[in-house]
Amino acid sequence: MSLGLNRADIMGRLGSDVEIRLMQSGERVANMSVATDDSYTKKETGERVERADWHRVVTFEQGLIDVLEKYAKKGRMIYVSGTLKTRRYRKGGEDTDRFSTEIHVNRTGRVLFPAGVGEAEGEGAADAAGATEATPAAAPAPAAEGE
Repeated sequence: MSLGLNRADIMGRLGSDVEIRLMQSGERVANMSVATDDSYTKKETGERVERADWHRVVTFEQGLIDVLEKYAKKGRMIYVSGTLKTRRYRKGGEDTDRFSTEIHVNRTGRVLFPAGVGEAEGEGAADAAGATEATPAAAPAPAAEGE
């Protein structure tokens, strides 16, 4: 058996408030879109080009969903550590499969809301330590880093 490593770490801005839905089982699932910025310079013109990549983030961890519901708001800077999962699905009436690659935050994952890193106007520091941390096993209130 071979060993592998599946880990994805990103830091970017939330494209919208966290979306929380109920599954048929009654459990909640949280979905987020996170934009990471990149830039490059065109060789031909020397023009600087800015672009954003969008990442889907998913969690089924109920304690983490409570924290995200409170803090994961559009425009807020967020750090996410999780695993990559690709799922296959079909939309009704279509004959071809579609694929979606997502970052899943499970019990070994981590979510941080870095304070002061270009926070939106009116959003002060989340706590004295400078960051609000949310782990999947977290209680509804986020713990400060270093506590």
